[in-house]
Amino acid sequence: MLRGSYTATIDDKGRIKIPASFKRYLDQHYANPDFYVTSLEGECARLYPLTEWEEIENKLSLLPSMDPVKRKFLDRVNYYGQIQSADTQGRILIHPLLRSAAELLGEVTVFGYLTYLEIWSADRFRLRLDAHPFTDEDAERIARLGI
Repeated sequence: MLRGSYTATIDDKGRIKIPASFKRYLDQHYANPDFYVTSLEGECARLYPLTEWEEIENKLSLLPSMDPVKRKFLDRVNYYGQIQSADTQGRILIHPLLRSAAELLGEVTVFGYLTYLEIWSADRFRLRLDAHPFTDEDAERIARLGI
């Protein structure tokens, strides 16, 4: 699983080098080196190993084509999304539209979310944590899951 967080840098051309521990895990568990790089709200970049993204697409394909939630979801992930391959130095391109929306410039934080990675501006992520504190209700819900 992809877990934890690491600092990384997005270079002037919009490329990020995946932190070494995440890269090792990805190399060991995914034969296809491609990623679907996208976002739901433009606040951060999500890097899905293409195999994981294809599982999401398979689930979506079972819904009616005119399902409004499916369309809303696809509108967003396609607007921000592109398939990207790592270059020979292991860097992934974050395209300009998403980079600009998520304010991904220079130093960023890369988080493991079990099956995908999220890339955040450190300042923006801190604001997110402050805006959405972990409540007693959240703790109760996690406890009901046996965690």
